[in-house]
Amino acid sequence: MKRTLLSATLAALFAFAATPASAKGTKPAADKAAGPFAPYAKVNGKVIPQARFDAMLTGQKAQGQEDQPALRDAIREELVRREILSQEAARVGMDKKPEIQAQIELARQSVLIGAYLNDYVKKNPIGEEALKAEYEKIRATLGDKEYHSRHILLENEEEAKQAIARLEKGESFEDLAKALSKDPGSKERGGDLGWANPASFVKPFSEAMTKLGKGQYTKEPVKSDFGWHVIRLEETRELKSPTFDEVKPQLTRRLQQQMVEQHILDLRNQAKVE
Repeated sequence: MKRTLLSATLAALFAFAATPASAKGTKPAADKAAGPFAPYAKVNGKVIPQARFDAMLTGQKAQGQEDQPALRDAIREELVRREILSQEAARVGMDKKPEIQAQIELARQSVLIGAYLNDYVKKNPIGEEALKAEYEKIRATLGDKEYHSRHILLENEEEAKQAIARLEKGESFEDLAKALSKDPGSKERGGDLGWANPASFVKPFSEAMTKLGKGQYTKEPVKSDFGWHVIRLEETRELKSPTFDEVKPQLTRRLQQQMVEQHILDLRNQAKVE
């Protein structure tokens, strides 16, 4: 949310910070009294406003670029090149094509939406109390343990029962997972899912897993939206939760996103759509 749409577009189109030092030099900032639409430069007689330069500079600084002459030179050259290309595109009639006009309008909307939502977030800061409440809510959901498990994912219940029968006869869980599992992410690791919190898994899986003791596997297949599982618990350990201060930035972004999504939903519900 902190990156402006303009800076994201700029980064995608050009790595202009590496522009050769062939640019003519840094244009002095316009007199503030002249306003943001004061001329910054002219290309074939058409003005590039100061505001356009300011927007690019702000975007680059937001991405960690240091405001220095080389950066300003690169931005100036980028603005000139864009203006040249825009003029050429207009000369050959690109701006008259309906599909291009539609894309221009979508880009205009994107910039307006990004500016509006950034402003909305600034005007509605997330309070410390709300952040701490969210922290405690997440901690309660995660519980106090992590689980190291393996599984064999199969397409139907009968296949899962056959895998369990083979385990009962002493076959290796890891070997069966490599041979039978339909889960490409864990198959080659013998079904190893690593350490995870129960909340990381779908409910049927986590409920079955947490009932197992160390080294035990499910005696009945476990059905989920992914298929049928045979699960083995390797071991458990105490979950070491990060402190509130460590996750405060992530919590802030999480609640900001939820706030923005709710705001958009409220506006959508109020809108008259025909």
